[in-house]
Order: sequence, then structure tokens, then C-alpha cells
Amino acid sequence: MTDQHRVDTLGCYGNPVVRTPALDGLAAEGTRFDRFYTPTAICTPARASLFTGTHPFRHGLLNNPERNGGAKDEVDDEFPNFVRPLLDAGYNVGHVGKWHIGRERGPEYYGMDGEHLPGALNPFHHPSYQAWLRDNGHPPFKVREAVFGKAPNDSGRGHLIAGRLEQPAEATVERFLADRTIELIDRYAGDGRPFALTCSWFGPHLPYLLPDAYYDLYDPADVPLPASMAETFAGKPEVQRRYAEYWSADHFDADAWRKLIAVYWGYVTMIDEQAGRILDRLRERGLWDDTAVVFTADHGEFTGAHRLNDKGPAMYEDIYRIPGIIRVPGAPVRAVDEFATLIDLHPTILDLAGLPLGDPATAGACCRSSAGRTTPAPRWSPSSTATTSPTRSG
Repeated sequence: MTDQHRVDTLGCYGNPVVRTPALDGLAAEGTRFDRFYTPTAICTPARASLFTGTHPFRHGLLNNPERNGGAKDEVDDEFPNFVRPLLDAGYNVGHVGKWHIGRERGPEYYGMDGEHLPGALNPFHHPSYQAWLRDNGHPPFKVREAVFGKAPNDSGRGHLIAGRLEQPAEATVERFLADRTIELIDRYAGDGRPFALTCSWFGPHLPYLLPDAYYDLYDPADVPLPASMAETFAGKPEVQRRYAEYWSADHFDADAWRKLIAVYWGYVTMIDEQAGRILDRLRERGLWDDTAVVFTADHGEFTGAHRLNDKGPAMYEDIYRIPGIIRVPGAPVRAVDEFATLIDLHPTILDLAGLPLGDPATAGACCRSSAGRTTPAPRWSPSSTATTSPTRSG
């Protein structure tokens, strides 16, 4: 899983420039969902929806806890989650990387193998990452040539958007998280029990802090600017104009935006390489033929589209449509145009494990028909097409 990841940065979704061979290869062997969406373009509520199988208005986590406006900070203990059924069925269950489902409770609270890395952004100063740098002889975190926006009303420096990381790719948080994930794969492979394991990167969420090799990987001349950059805010909610000021989207001219988008693309490629290392380890450990693999993100990013940046209070495809790729051994390769969301991954994970899906009324996976009746939401079932019975999900 990634954070703030635009669909149009992936080759399998049509980008002719960005190199994403690992994720493209996953799509080439599996199912690519072309209308896959997040229930909300905010990290914590989106991740809580996948975790619980419910909409944000049900689980109540409506904001990121760092910017909370009075909503819940944690998922209620009595709420369903996909971890408990897996643990009860004898699965090893692990989580590496960004959690961001609530404020204090991390994966270990729910019985998962893994460490709580709190917060919304890369944990450059977390003791575990710092120890990993020292143990591997890597240079410390340091940024140069930082790119900042402009604060509203010309009141000073705005948000950090990008910068050059004075570390090689081998020392990045992205590599650290992939290493931790590979360690759990090795442990689970030796254990012999079925497992469910998540690697959740904090990127390509801004700020884009990358080694030079990725910062300059793509030529800004090859970056087309979003056509929606030419839009105005006429007739739109005033909050969009205020949000543009907050992120100083108009502070960057066309050339600056091309460079920032090129750097964002470099971030995507850097993550793809780490995803490739994880997929390679599954193959090396002989797990590939009975392991289902899912790739998605919590939401997208504007990167200047609609004269906005980051994500925010506007329901555009740029931030609501997300990647959705599922590779199940034995299932046919295909592209699916049916509407699906992160919420549908919850019952899909349980289905892959051969576990009951639960009551759609309590899982929040229902929709209202035009006649006012409540009917189960359409759900893609990989088990209906798979010729093998996968026992592991990653």
C-alpha cells in the first residue's frame, strides 16, 4: 500500500514515461481495477475503512488525528476488523510501515507482528530507522535544496514540497520498510503457517525527499501539465480557493510544476523498486504460486491539478480514484471496469482466506437502490475464478 498515489503514475494505468515494472508485472498477471476508489481522500479514515470494512460515517474516524476536529481518535474495540478472523483461523498477521489508523493504537494492539510507526509522514527520526541506519553503515537523514511553497498573504515560507536527500536509495525509509517486510516473509516461510502481511509506504506523499538519482530521474520536458491547471475557481466552493492559497499552488509556475511532478514520478519509481524486492522474495521462498498479492493506495494527490496540491476538500478523480491490482494464483488476467472501493478489500481478504464475509449491514458494504431498498454491494470474488485455493495473502 502507498499513500497519496495518483493512478496515472503507473505504466499499467497508461503512463508512457514512468517506469514501474514491478507493479506493472503484478497487473500483467492479475486483475487491474480501472474504477477503484477510496471512500475518502484523507489518510486515517480511508485506512480505517479498509481495516473495518465500513464507511467513515460508521467507524467515526473522520480526520487525521494530527489535525483532528472532534472526531474519534481510535476504532472502537467492538468494531469488526479483518485481523481478528485471520488470527483466529491460525494465520500469522503482520504489518510493516505506515499505520495511521488512530492516534495511539498500532498494529501490535490488534495482535499483529509489527511496530507502530506513528504519524502521516516518513519517520526519519524514529529510533528503529535510526538504529537500522547505524547497523547498516548508512549516512544519516539530511536534505538540501529544499523546495517550499509560499505562506498565504505573503506571510513567509509555506509547506515543504520537495528536496534532495543526501542518502543513497539503500538508506531510505522505503528500503528500510521493504527490508522489514522481507524479514517477516522469511520468518513466515519458515513457520509454514498461512500468513497475511502488509507493507505500507509513507510515499509518494509529499514532501518528495529523494536521492539525486530519483530526484532527477525524469526530464521535466516529458511531463505534461494537467489540463485542469487552467481552471479558475469561478462557481466552485470558496474552500477550494482557500486550499489553493494554503498550499500555494499558484506560487509555482509551469516549469516548476513540471519539475515537481517529475520528482513525484521519481518517488513512484523508487517505491516500485522496493515493491519488486518484496515480490522477488516471495518467488525465492517458493510462495508465489499460493500467495495472493494486492496493491492499492489510501487516496491520490493533486500535484497542481485543478490549481490544488496535496489532497483536500474537493471530490475530484485525481484524489479519489486509486490503483487497485489483485493477483491471485490461477485467476485469469483481466481488467475490470466495475466500481469498487477500499471497503471491498476487507471482505475480499477474508474471502481469499476462506473465511466468512460477515453481515454486509454491519460491515458497511451495502448500497441504497433507486427504489430505496438496501442491497448487498457488488463484490468481486476471486475464488469464483481461481483454479487454486490460495492460503496466503500479502
